[in-house]
This record gives sequence, structure tokens and C-alpha cells, in this order.
Amino acid sequence: MPDGSKRLFATAGIASEARSKYRFLPSAALPPDLPDGPVPIADMANAFGVTHRTLHFYEEKGLISANRIGLMRVYGQDDVMRMAVITVCREAGMPIAVIQELMGELRNADSQETAEAMFREALQVRKRELTAEMSTLHRQLQQVGDLLDYDGSIEEPPLNDNQDSASLTPQERRCLELMAEGYSTQRIARALDLKHDETRDLEAGIILKFRANNRFQAIAKAVLLGIVQA
Repeated sequence: MPDGSKRLFATAGIASEARSKYRFLPSAALPPDLPDGPVPIADMANAFGVTHRTLHFYEEKGLISANRIGLMRVYGQDDVMRMAVITVCREAGMPIAVIQELMGELRNADSQETAEAMFREALQVRKRELTAEMSTLHRQLQQVGDLLDYDGSIEEPPLNDNQDSASLTPQERRCLELMAEGYSTQRIARALDLKHDETRDLEAGIILKFRANNRFQAIAKAVLLGIVQA
């Protein structure tokens, strides 16, 4: 048997052994036009749109493994399938540690259905994380927008007809200070020993006195007036 054929046979054997560690993998789209046999590193990188360095990194993390045919670094079909799953995970923004954990769990999948269920659960978790991140971003955008909408150079009555901070009761002033410190309504209620509805009404009264649209504008005005410090 020629030496090249021996090396190819040995590589296929190693790939088969590695593949046995993952009896089942979730469905993921495979790049077109890849050879059926060992895939050179250049073709692997081009197919998945990554660099050679990225593939080496995945190898270091134990996500894929490479073999050699002479001087050429190649990947087996099992690595192509794993790389397809890894790519989906990375495009979804999953951290490498999470992908490692998922791939470790997939080693123990005893059926295709189990592998698909594991993958789907991981994606559901990521979806919940993204939803939470979007909620936070929307809240922060609203806060920034409210601050930008407020023009501190426009002279307007800052509070009510008294025109000064003396119009705030001691309880309102303390509530305003806690608002400026970032306390939620629930935390302010505990700090002031009030019911949640009472605290909400207290905040609403402060917002009204500052002629603001929300708590963020009220805090911004209070800071500009020197009533509280952010």
C-alpha cells in the first residue's frame, strides 16, 4: 500500500475514533462543496468564514481536532459536523465556555432526539439572555433619550410656585436622594418604611413638582439645581 494511502487510512481511523465520542449531534447546516474525505485547514477556514487562528483556538479548547496527511493539516467529517454546530452557537453569541459545556453534554446524548433537545434548550437559554439584554438596552436608551430631551438651558419653573427646593417635604427630599442613587421603587419603599403604592405616589408627586415626564428627568433637574448629587 503506498505511503499516502496508509496515511489517509490512518487519518480516517483517527477521525472515526473521534466521531465515536459524539454518536449524535444536532442538525446544523453544512457548508456546500466540501470534500467527503479529510478537509484541509484552508478549505475548512474558507467554508466557515473563519481564520486558521480561530480553528487552532477551537482545537485548544477541545471543540475540534486536527490530523495530518504529510505536512497538510486536515479535519475529518466529524470535525466538520461539530464546526457547524459551533458556528451556530457563535453566531448566536454564546461564550466559548458555554459551547464547551454544551459539546460536553452532547457527548452523552444517547439518541438524535436527545441531542436535538439539548441544542434547542441551549438556544432557548440564549434567547432568554438576549431578551433580557434587549430590555436593559431599551431602558438605558429611554434614560439617555430623556436626558437628551431635557435642555437645562431653558429657564422654567423648576418646582412649584415656591420656586425653590423648600417646596419638597423632608420625605420627598429623602425619596429624591434615593432615586438619584438608583434605588428602585421597591427599595425606596423599604428604606422609607412605606407601602409600594405610597412610594409610587410619592415619586409621582416629586416628578410633578419638577415638571418632568419621568423619574430620570426629575433627577437630572434636581442635579442641575444642586438639590441632590448624582
